[in-house]
Amino acid sequence: MTQATLDTLIIGAGTAGLAALREVRKRTDQFLIVNEGPWGTTCARVGCMPSKMLVEAANALHARARWDTFGLRGGKDLHADLPAVLERVRALRDEFVAGTVRASDAGKQAVSGRARLLDATRVEVNGRTYRTRSVIVATGSRPLLPPDWLAFGDRILTTDTLFEQPTLGPRMAVIGLGALGAELAQALARLGVEVVAFVTSERVAGLQDEAVNARLYEQLKGEFAISVGGRAQLRELASGIEVSNGQTTVVVDQVLAAMGRTPNIEYLGLDTLGPVLDAHGLPPLDPCTLQVEGTPVFLAGDVDRDRTLLHEAADEGHIAGINAVLAAQGKPLRRFRRRVPLAITFCEPNAASVGLSWTEVQKREHLVGEIDFARQGRARVAVRNAGLLRLYAAPDSGRLLGAQMCAPAGEHLAQLLALAIDRDLTVQDMLRMPVYHPTLEEGLRTALRQIARQLPVQSETDLSDCDNLGAAALD
Repeated sequence: MTQATLDTLIIGAGTAGLAALREVRKRTDQFLIVNEGPWGTTCARVGCMPSKMLVEAANALHARARWDTFGLRGGKDLHADLPAVLERVRALRDEFVAGTVRASDAGKQAVSGRARLLDATRVEVNGRTYRTRSVIVATGSRPLLPPDWLAFGDRILTTDTLFEQPTLGPRMAVIGLGALGAELAQALARLGVEVVAFVTSERVAGLQDEAVNARLYEQLKGEFAISVGGRAQLRELASGIEVSNGQTTVVVDQVLAAMGRTPNIEYLGLDTLGPVLDAHGLPPLDPCTLQVEGTPVFLAGDVDRDRTLLHEAADEGHIAGINAVLAAQGKPLRRFRRRVPLAITFCEPNAASVGLSWTEVQKREHLVGEIDFARQGRARVAVRNAGLLRLYAAPDSGRLLGAQMCAPAGEHLAQLLALAIDRDLTVQDMLRMPVYHPTLEEGLRTALRQIARQLPVQSETDLSDCDNLGAAALD
């Protein structure tokens, strides 16, 4: 019997794949979703959720460092029970994973196995060829790991394996201080692990603004050792793993590789699609439709290397799911307006980038306002007075362009600014917003007022012209 042609075949059941599945099954029942490896998203299994559980445990313990300032005694006697911390991480993680597995339940239309593109309309799965009118590739990414490090076995950790450990050794090298490296190195140090981070530059958490980056770098350096040098080299010793970068040499029990992630595209057959692949092995892609140029194939999620964040992966699955069915039906594709760029690193203080990057801002005329949280009233009250926020705006209109920060509760300030930028709000618009006292948002208002003083006054009766009172207790 001749096999019916599918409307779409989804490769990958991570966040992007599940979002695509949701949209596809609304529009057709002629689909298949294929997943290689464990079901359940990267975020739930080994990414966002378990890492935040570890961070929360670490921050709860680290709070004792502020207790003496509040007049509270006895905090130095507290310590982390690492096996118990990791057991709690896994238990809650498993609940989250179970939810994502239920979301991917498509009965016989869900297949475990490896998929490979034979061309734009044929996909081989476990030796069987499926014909399809469209394909969604949502195969995600994996931690980047030098092949020769595999020889060290389970002493080399990534986010795929860190949370599976029953406990951790007392000495840990963390290679890389991007978003995950910064979060986990700080968390491990706060839980009592002796951490040494190895980096090739002083750039941390993806921050581009030199002033903000320098502030966070110094904050992290105050909590664990950071060595800047060449690429880390590993060597087997009887006492552990020797890690050296030409500047620093240490012996550790385990190494956490946090050098970023790489798309899962090996053996996928992207080269069969026709368009010339780029240096990363990826085809040209329209970011508003997610269509691979000239084909009925759509890429979504971490696999396309752009905006590798959960909310963006969910958006891309939504876009790809809708457009794949439209392509299968021979209808015009929808072009979607993408969200304001937003990235948050959950170290303390939180690091965040919103809107245009600092590199993009520097290419145009701009104004800058900033707030140093060392002197901000509410931050001082909470003994969380560390960090710097820098805000960028257009000099002609006062329209907000972007921001970078390392700030207490920066995750919430960043969300507020993302909404403002999405709505094309100006500095004056933001200054019309009521800001309650005492809150950390007063720090944001201080940065806004710095820019407002560089702009023409719009009206003598406009409250956006209301200036700081000049006293920490009131601003």
